[in-house]
Amino acid sequence: MQVDYLEIKERSLLKVPGYDKPVEFGVLTKFAYPLEGNLGEIVVATTRIETMLGDTAIAVHPNDDRYSHFHGKYAIHPFNGRKLPIICDAILVDPKFGTGAVKVFSICMNKISVEILFQVILYILWYFLCSLQITPAHDPNDFEVGKRHNLEFINVFTDDGKINSNGGSDFLGMLRFKAREAVAEALQKKVLLYYYLFHEK
Repeated sequence: MQVDYLEIKERSLLKVPGYDKPVEFGVLTKFAYPLEGNLGEIVVATTRIETMLGDTAIAVHPNDDRYSHFHGKYAIHPFNGRKLPIICDAILVDPKFGTGAVKVFSICMNKISVEILFQVILYILWYFLCSLQITPAHDPNDFEVGKRHNLEFINVFTDDGKINSNGGSDFLGMLRFKAREAVAEALQKKVLLYYYLFHEK
């Protein structure tokens, strides 16, 4: 299969198969996960907020003093109540980039649709630009993080790029980039959405 790569260096509107309007890329979104036991929150950043539906952990650097008191604790997923362990990973996390806390979306898929492939390519490019999100099926490093920490692998996408039942009933059947908007709105209602930032290299 031949794949064309597109490097994205700034906020961009791109035509994606299956969508009437161009889709916005290059927007970095910060949002918070509440900590178990009402101990506060931990803020992460991502260019693909819709994938938080399948998050299975949050990674911090073991030597980052900002997060040392979070080691071994849990965040709570705001939509499904899943406990997300806060893990230490010196290989993945760059404490000097972004918030220093990386959301972990461990997904395992057997089939990849054209839309998912397009998203994979865009993600790999953004991984090197942002280094904020982990998706094991989309990047070998992400897959290794999931294996290294024995994380659950949750697939929230159907083969045709829609949210499946693992993503929750509020988002079930939505196209991925429609879900992106819906997840941001739902986080905003829970006062967990911080801001959008146009990321430029």
